[in-house]
Amino acid sequence: MTREHDTAASGGCHCGAVRYEVFGSPVYVPYCHCESCRKTSGAPVVMYVMFERTQVRFTKGNRKLYRSSATAERGFCRDCGTPLTWEGDWGGKSVIEVHISTLEDPERFPPDRHVFHSERLSWFDVADRLPRYSGTSVNAEPYSYRPTVEF
Repeated sequence: MTREHDTAASGGCHCGAVRYEVFGSPVYVPYCHCESCRKTSGAPVVMYVMFERTQVRFTKGNRKLYRSSATAERGFCRDCGTPLTWEGDWGGKSVIEVHISTLEDPERFPPDRHVFHSERLSWFDVADRLPRYSGTSVNAEPYSYRPTVEF
């Protein structure tokens, strides 16, 4: 499936203190099931839109960055606490993933995969036929294309 997103999409935090724009087509649009994403979001799964760092511009305010691992930082609004980004290296590219829920029009970016599916909560899955990867999808083959939980 080809997605063209040549025009800018915009988003920001709940209180409006931090705003951003993204340009061009995303690298990918994953559901992430890893424990780190769950803990930093307070949700059983997180959905991002990944862009190369040069495709993201912050237009208002400054996000607070938190080093969540040796290789990544997470951005959030220091005023309202909205989680905004995961920022790091992916397959040799410097990337920023924005939380899909912070975009003005998240419908423009349908998901295309599940990553760290092996870390998902046992009682949670999504009823779709997207590829599921045990960890990251960099140079990996999916292990499944269907939910683990029977619906």
